[in-house]
Amino acid sequence: MAVNKKQGTILVIDDNKSILAAVEILLQNIFSRIITISNPNRIRQILSDEHVDVALLDMNFSAGINSGNEGLFWLAEIKKQKPSVQVVLFTAYADIELAVRGIKEGAADFVVKPWDNDKLTESLVMAYQLTISGSEQLLHPAHKLQSKNDFFGKENDICIDKSNIPRSKNDVIREKSNIYWGKSEAMQKVCLLVDKVAGTDVNILITGENGTGKEMVAREIHRLSSRHKNKMVTVDMGAITETLFESELFGHVKGSFTDAQTDRTGKIEEADNGTLFLDEIGNLSYHLQAKLLTVLQQRNIVRVGSNKQIPVNIRLLCATNKDIEELVRKDLFREDLLYRINTIHINIPPLRERPDDIVPFAEIFLNKQAKNYNKNNLHFTSAAKEKLKSQPWFGNIRELEHFIEKAVIFSENEVIDANQLDIPTVSQNNKSNEITTIEDMERSMIRKSIDKHDGNLSLVANELGISRQTLYNKIKRYEL
Repeated sequence: MAVNKKQGTILVIDDNKSILAAVEILLQNIFSRIITISNPNRIRQILSDEHVDVALLDMNFSAGINSGNEGLFWLAEIKKQKPSVQVVLFTAYADIELAVRGIKEGAADFVVKPWDNDKLTESLVMAYQLTISGSEQLLHPAHKLQSKNDFFGKENDICIDKSNIPRSKNDVIREKSNIYWGKSEAMQKVCLLVDKVAGTDVNILITGENGTGKEMVAREIHRLSSRHKNKMVTVDMGAITETLFESELFGHVKGSFTDAQTDRTGKIEEADNGTLFLDEIGNLSYHLQAKLLTVLQQRNIVRVGSNKQIPVNIRLLCATNKDIEELVRKDLFREDLLYRINTIHINIPPLRERPDDIVPFAEIFLNKQAKNYNKNNLHFTSAAKEKLKSQPWFGNIRELEHFIEKAVIFSENEVIDANQLDIPTVSQNNKSNEITTIEDMERSMIRKSIDKHDGNLSLVANELGISRQTLYNKIKRYEL
């Protein structure tokens, strides 16, 4: 998309006059008027005296007023005085976390210095389009603008294979991606956040309930990263026994223990120059957290049975359905490890907090399962859609998909009405009001024991009289 030649007014604020000169030259054939200032204290007066469409705002000024947060301060001032002005943040690599906060606080985009000319101009053009459209939604250049009302690209939930998605003018799919983000504002903000941080090497913690799509978000981050040509190695931390932890992650040499018949490369070494995704990091026991922290700090591993240090270059992504900060407060998770893995935090809200996403996802799954079971032309009635939208879906996207598949299997004509949707009533803890099967009873016992012992799986396994590995398998099976 391009702005008609030389339209609009842009205000550029940066205390480096060389940067101001370079940006002015770059934008001279794009904007009809370019105002450059090196002192941010002039912002208020200029906004009062001039019509400004877009502001390009440096995040950090050498004589700043707010100890590194100058950009956020002036962003708030601009949005307070002229809410219609779209602000693109100019940031150094070290300030990316601040820039992400800026996105959440109203910035349209951010661009990292040293900048790519095409990316900078594209971000500013898109910001200008937002201004003239009158839209208050966020838009990232990676998202195609179908019309001025089709802004589709903002912060957090599940993603799905796009091959089964019925296309319509309102269903905007990110180019070359296998992910559909949903239509809610929360999910679109996540989409924007993923786009912005994927190209960096910062560590990212993805949180959210079971079934919200944390791993798929991690895969999208890897796909958009500079490491996409190398492997993304996934490790389920809840499925690794303590005795095999070091061998699985660090590898071992032949003869280091009874079953070590050959040398073995560990998961961390396997992810060298790529991405390491540690799923369910909250399940890692406290003493093993120290071993992981050492590797992340030193950026090398030592295989079990060896003294040789092997350097590794990884980009770390972690995910959990637990409240990590609460685990830290209870001394169940190391605070220094949390700081190490949590440079950027992406939280995926549960489906019940995004009711506008329920029907679009349901229709995607309906289309997919109709093809799988050769039942073409299936569709929901309005009443069925309302019933789906009214449900809490405590199992999130995963539960919704399984439910739609069952509805397709039992459908006898092309129309699925509300009375055909037999949605079970469950509590927020996924527990039935009445235990009817042995599996229900086992699920309930495990959950009660986990709650009783504040997530300490060793104590849970001991109380239930089963091994930790058996417990891990059951937790995964019951999606606890």
